[in-house]
Amino acid sequence: MTTTLLINRLWSWPRTFSAAAACALLGAVPAYAHHAFSAEFDIHQPIELKGSVTKLQWTNPHSWLYVDVPQPDGSVTSWAVEFGSPTALLQKGLRKTDFPLGVHVLVKGYRAKSGKTVANASSVTLDDGRGFYTGAEDSPDGRSGT
Repeated sequence: MTTTLLINRLWSWPRTFSAAAACALLGAVPAYAHHAFSAEFDIHQPIELKGSVTKLQWTNPHSWLYVDVPQPDGSVTSWAVEFGSPTALLQKGLRKTDFPLGVHVLVKGYRAKSGKTVANASSVTLDDGRGFYTGAEDSPDGRSGT
């Protein structure tokens, strides 16, 4: 075996090993689960929530709005409402600043199949009358490209 061939074989081994190790490590990183609308929400359970914003999470793959909804008996029920991605919301004209704590909102959407106080929003109307489509493209009211 020539010296050049031996050097090339020895030099390629570390690169091959490094590439294999990198692939193994990347495969071990947990992936964020993304779900289809129908996996978690029930199209047969539309819901309308009127309440005040207590928190906003502007995160991927879905944003979350937390709303306290007053009940007829005087109690308050806290809801977690799933929106589309921040990018999709921005494209529809929504901004984080549209949801200051305490602002009143009307949310239309669908309840979670689990029965928990979780919903997927198809639209939200703000106190000032502005209304926005907020759902993901795979929701029943999905509006691809809007």
